[in-house]
This record gives sequence, C-alpha cells and structure tokens, in this order.
Amino acid sequence: MSKEENKVEPRTLPGFMELLPNEQILFNKIKKTIQESYEMYGFLPLDTPVIEDAKVLLAKAGGETEKQIYRFTKGENDLSLRFDLTVPLAKYVAQYYNQLSFPFKRYQIGKVYRGEKAQRGRYREFYQCDVDIIGDGQLSIINDAEIPSIIYHTFKKLGFDEFTICINNRKILNGLFASLQLEENSQLILRIIDKIDKIGAEEVAKELKEIKLSEEQTQTIMKFIKIEGKTDSKIEQLEKLNIQNETFITGLEELKQVIKYIRIFEIPEENFTIDLTIARGLDYYTGTVYETFLNQYRKLGSICSGGRYDNLAEYYTDKKLPGVGISIGLSRLFFQLMDNNIISAENEAMAEVLIIPMEDQYEMCVEVATKLREKGIKVQINVEDKKVKNKFKYADKLKVKKVIVIGEEEVQTGLLTLKNMETGEQEKLTIEKVIAKLQK
Repeated sequence: MSKEENKVEPRTLPGFMELLPNEQILFNKIKKTIQESYEMYGFLPLDTPVIEDAKVLLAKAGGETEKQIYRFTKGENDLSLRFDLTVPLAKYVAQYYNQLSFPFKRYQIGKVYRGEKAQRGRYREFYQCDVDIIGDGQLSIINDAEIPSIIYHTFKKLGFDEFTICINNRKILNGLFASLQLEENSQLILRIIDKIDKIGAEEVAKELKEIKLSEEQTQTIMKFIKIEGKTDSKIEQLEKLNIQNETFITGLEELKQVIKYIRIFEIPEENFTIDLTIARGLDYYTGTVYETFLNQYRKLGSICSGGRYDNLAEYYTDKKLPGVGISIGLSRLFFQLMDNNIISAENEAMAEVLIIPMEDQYEMCVEVATKLREKGIKVQINVEDKKVKNKFKYADKLKVKKVIVIGEEEVQTGLLTLKNMETGEQEKLTIEKVIAKLQK
C-alpha cells in the first residue's frame, strides 16, 4: 500500500467546534470579558477535572441526562466526562467544605460534554461560563438581586444594549398550583407553560385541558401567565389574585425584595422584567429564576439562565448548602451571534508589531524583539526566505498595524525603521523611542 493510500482524511467529529484563528481571537476576547466581569464581583476561580468518577458524577443524574453522558472504563476505573459545571461544584463544596469561606462565590469557565444528537449550533463539546454563590445553611435574598447585576454588566461589556433579564420565582408557580390542588400535575403543567413562546397561549390552554384540568383551573392559570404591564403593575396584579397560599405569598415577597435590590444595583428598568411564564429548572430550582434574551433576536432563545436552589450538595453531604447562580453557554451563543451576523470575526493580529529583516539581519531582529517583549510588547519576526514585498503582504494580511524594518543601514546606525501599515508613514527611531510609540 502506498503512502497516499495510507493517508487519513482530516475531519472533525460532528458536534465539536473548531474555529479559524480570527474567529478564535474573537471567541477568546468574549471569554476574557466574561471572566473579567465575574471577577469584578469577587467570584473566585475554580477548575474541576473534565473526567470524574462516574459514581460521583452520576449521583443525581437520571433520565435523558444519564443517556447523554460520555462514560467509559480505564482499567478498573468507571469514569465519565463532566456534563455540566454544577455537579462538579456540588462535589467540590462537599469535599472541601471545611476549607472554604461562606458564602462561597466561584466562577468556572470550561468545557463540558453531552452525547446528544449533533445539530447546527448545538455541540457535544462546549464551553459554559458559570457563577454561583453558595451559602452555609442560609443565603440572603439580596444575592438573587446581584445575579441580574452581573448579567447586566457582563452583556454591556460585551457590547449589547438591548437585552432583557426576565425574572420569576418558582414558589409563586408552586403556590398557584397548590391553591388549585394541582401539585401532582405541577411538573407537567410547567412543561406546557414553558412552551408558550413556541406554541402560543391558545395552544397552551388547549394542552392544559387535554391533561384534564377543569375550565376554572385552566382559566386561572391562563389569567396568571397573561399578567402584563410594567414591573410594579405585575406585582400589583399578583397581589390582587388574593391567593391564600403560604408558598405563593413567600415567593411573591421574595420577588418584591429581588426587584427592590435590582433597582438599588441601578439596573435600568428597560433591561429587566417579571416574566411569569418562565418555568425553567422544573425540579431543580426552588426560588428566583432567570432567562436573558436579546430583544431583537428573541428567536435565539435565552443567552444566559439560572436560578436559586435549596440544596446544592444533597447527594454528597447532609449539610444544607443553598445557592444561586447562572450559566452562559458560550459556544452556542458564539455560534448564534456569528450565524446571525450580530458579530463578525475580522482578521486581527495578536502581534502589535512585525519585524522584517531586509536580508539576513536576523541577529539584530532577535535582539530588538527580545527588548520589545521585555517591555510587554507583542512581537513577531518574519524570518522566512522570501522577498521583502511578500513579507509586507504577510503583515497586511495579518492586519499587523506596525512593522519594524531592519536592513544594513539600521544595523550600522542603530536606528530602526518603524512603518505604520494603516497610514504608510515611516520614520527612523531609536529603540527607546520605538518602545515609547508602541506603548502609547
């Protein structure tokens, strides 16, 4: 068999993202902005293993989640790839409980793996960007209001203005169902309500009747999810429902407190709203829940979501560890933003300056590059045996803004030729003056 016949076609598995360098630069910038935003709020970095003991990782898994997990054996070890960042956090907090300070605020940005059917924009390997605040026994409701502040400042830093943070409280929904004696059907009802954006109010009402809800029960639920108006008006309408259920009343009071502190955090009114149709998390979230949408691109779905949960690590410890957090699915978000031309990845150089030798002045090129790097300037040297004209074309293609040319004259005089690739202007300067210009 010939060498040609032995060659394997280069290909990437479906559901795994690979980017061109200009796209990766943009992706990294977005990831860095999210990280800096999280750190601005005092969150501590965490990086848990990609591979975990399957028994530990699957302690609370089940149903579809368990079917999607990448699980394998190595020797006698039963292993799994992490499918989110929340379960590893639960394990981590339980394991290091005595060494952590509470409330424990952590962020983690990392890849997770789910063996679901690969679809356009949905990946089997993808980045999640999570923040969570974990309490020891209790956790102030003010933390629930800080989360929207984090969302707001993160997406503002990413360059978005027109987005809405939608807020609800699961206790309000659960209390409503209890008042209607529908606790047993609550999960099914929540799933139907959660489809309202996709199928509309009429179809939701129809599906509620199909699961044997009475006309009165259906009308009450529909009246509830159709509450409209500004934030304060929605709260007034909820109060006027006069639902005498302790869970409902507690949820409404929590929602009012969250709204109060969101305003103290100075989040503009146009960037948040109460949305009573949000029913995310189903059997996981127990209080405040969040979904964030780009106003002009609602079809993209939620770009950031999360909520409050009662007991993070119940499968690992008897200690009660309530928490609240959010997650940004960065890989999916990046794809959607690119695919909808909301952002674009232009050619962009990592280097601030490219050094071009005219002939074989490589020693001086290396010396200059080393001195520039010592001053924190990003430098690339083009040492390929090609014509100078081709090297300038290379600089232009990479979008390098400045070029240093080094030839015989530069070696003899010690003055460097610095060319601005945008204006065409060039000047002879000492290395000290070159450093000063590049550091501006």
